[in-house]
Amino acid sequence: MQSHLNFNRYGYIVFILFVLGEIMRLDRKILLGVLVWFTTCGLAVAQTLDGRTIVSEIEKRLWGSTSQGRYEMVITTPYWQRTLKLKVWMERPDKSFIRILSPSKEAGVGSLRIKDEMWNYLPKVERTVKVPPSLMLQAWMGSNFTNDDLVKESSMINDYTHELATEDNINGEQVYRVKSTPKSNAPVVWGKLIYLVRQSDLMPLSFDYYDERGRLIKSLTFSEVREMDGRQVPTLWEMRPTDKPENSTVIRLSEVIFDRPISEKIFTLRNLRGR
Repeated sequence: MQSHLNFNRYGYIVFILFVLGEIMRLDRKILLGVLVWFTTCGLAVAQTLDGRTIVSEIEKRLWGSTSQGRYEMVITTPYWQRTLKLKVWMERPDKSFIRILSPSKEAGVGSLRIKDEMWNYLPKVERTVKVPPSLMLQAWMGSNFTNDDLVKESSMINDYTHELATEDNINGEQVYRVKSTPKSNAPVVWGKLIYLVRQSDLMPLSFDYYDERGRLIKSLTFSEVREMDGRQVPTLWEMRPTDKPENSTVIRLSEVIFDRPISEKIFTLRNLRGR
């Protein structure tokens, strides 16, 4: 199926070359060689594109090797709504730092991860709290994102196996459906993940999170693709829990830069305490 789809994409190029050949009376043998070359390239791409490659491309697009940016998080429930402004630093795959900038009630709160250890800092009581692995599924600041979601304690590439499950047409777009299941010894919190990815440019469309019993727990959708720091990225991320669809957490990317060195001083307990 995959080879067939890729061949269809190259069909447009084949058609254009054929028309040019007719117009310019290009030697048919030369034209045939060019067509065979394009077809071979298409089949080679189809053969090398697998689930792991697709997930790796998603990770590179969303995070790069490093990312630094400002984000806005809007948490909505039937009873209240609040907006947090965040500064985020990530050095994949081992280090993450998040600082709340506003509102004033939460300003200064920070979260730091170094490999498999995580700490939260509460400035009002001047206290640093180490987060045990058992609480990585706990909601971060009352949002629908968990500690694990925000600081990426799990390695999506190395802790899961990735299978290109199907190729579908959704709302007129060709998409890949990738199923990621945890490795037997991986310290992960999800039973499986399902990715929907646009075929044309490997743009992520949604992630579905399932528990160990196969129940859909929540869904993350991506939209409003814009250019940031020279790459096309979705700038609006919306998480909704399945059991409370009226609740949502929306993350909007305000500005972000990728693949630039980050000072080691950022990822320290001293910096977490604001010193």
